[in-house]
Amino acid sequence: MVESKKIVNLLHSSIEASFLGKRISHKEMADMLGISMRTYQEWRLGNNSPIAIKTIFKMLGFLEEDEILRLIKKIKKGQP
Repeated sequence: MVESKKIVNLLHSSIEASFLGKRISHKEMADMLGISMRTYQEWRLGNNSPIAIKTIFKMLGFLEEDEILRLIKKIKKGQP
């Protein structure tokens, strides 16, 4: 299983890439996530991790790509 730190860092890089390579600071990302900058920094350094991140990614591993995209779109829209 991939470390939480690696997952958070990969996601951060992917989000930056989707913003056409615009650098996103820890503060900006923390604000986007609704958490403190300190918490986000701890996640990126691997000193602390979101409690459910490994479980969520393990669960996503059971789904096909199209199912993951549908799920993410539902979550983004705020649907149950």
